[in-house]
Amino acid sequence: MALLRVPLTTPFPRRLTLRRIACLVPITVVAVWMVRHWQVIASGGRGLLGANAYWLLVALTLTGVGLVTVSFTRQGAILEPLPAGKLFATQFAAGAANHLLPAGLGADAVNLRFLKGRGLPLATCTAALALYSVAQSTSRIVLLLTLLVVFPHALRLSGVLPHAPALLLLSAGGGLICTTVLAVIVVRRLRGTIGTFVGTALTNARSVHARPARAFALWGGALAYPALQATEFAVIALALDMPVASIHVAIAYLAGASAAAGVPSPGGLGTVDTALVVALMSAGSPVGIATSTVLGYRIITVWLPLLPAALMLGALVRRKVI
Repeated sequence: MALLRVPLTTPFPRRLTLRRIACLVPITVVAVWMVRHWQVIASGGRGLLGANAYWLLVALTLTGVGLVTVSFTRQGAILEPLPAGKLFATQFAAGAANHLLPAGLGADAVNLRFLKGRGLPLATCTAALALYSVAQSTSRIVLLLTLLVVFPHALRLSGVLPHAPALLLLSAGGGLICTTVLAVIVVRRLRGTIGTFVGTALTNARSVHARPARAFALWGGALAYPALQATEFAVIALALDMPVASIHVAIAYLAGASAAAGVPSPGGLGTVDTALVVALMSAGSPVGIATSTVLGYRIITVWLPLLPAALMLGALVRRKVI
């Protein structure tokens, strides 16, 4: 009988050890990432030393408010009620994962684990993630187009990018061709899986929009988040005395973020930064102030919360919330 008890007790410590290792992984990865990018972080920090501390504090506050809007959007994308505190903590932790994997996969993975931990089916979880992504991207584009209609001269791409209209048409045509080819290949091979997913996603979308409170949370949060980000970007530009109207800076942010959204990079690092600098220059900003503004935005929205978010991620893993 003693021999039979040994294998029954060994899995528990092994699972416990693996969970402890999983808690340390995000913190370790973030620490390595910060060491590798320390020169950029230090450079941006020096550029912010002479900035207006009041506006920087406002920008930091807007970062926290942005997490609230993301939580509203996440809840609006699914019918089942989610615990507000754990939902907010998950969005904060997802920020760390989102800057370690490309194309938002980190945040999606964290939220998928959170929803599955609430006992929801996998199909329902993925449908909610898809609806969230559609609402976020659609709202950002709608907000950008609306502002460009009201302020048509906010961006002057002809002075920054050569032959901008031809470049945009070429990029759009190339993207359309690639998307079509990939769609044909994927649909042929995964027709049944895609059909099931699309059916579940459409059912979830109809159910959500049949509930006014859920629809308001979904689209209200999805519109508020890019608006808050653009406002935060404009506030940082104010802190650095950028000689460009704040509304033009906000439009430049939305344009740069939208242009870089389709390029898969961890947290948009590199792609979004370059697009934002170009967008600010097209709005009339000198390149030096544009670069400092983008670095300041990265420090406040990414690098300052990164380590606390990684600690939160480890804590949520340890408590089996995700």
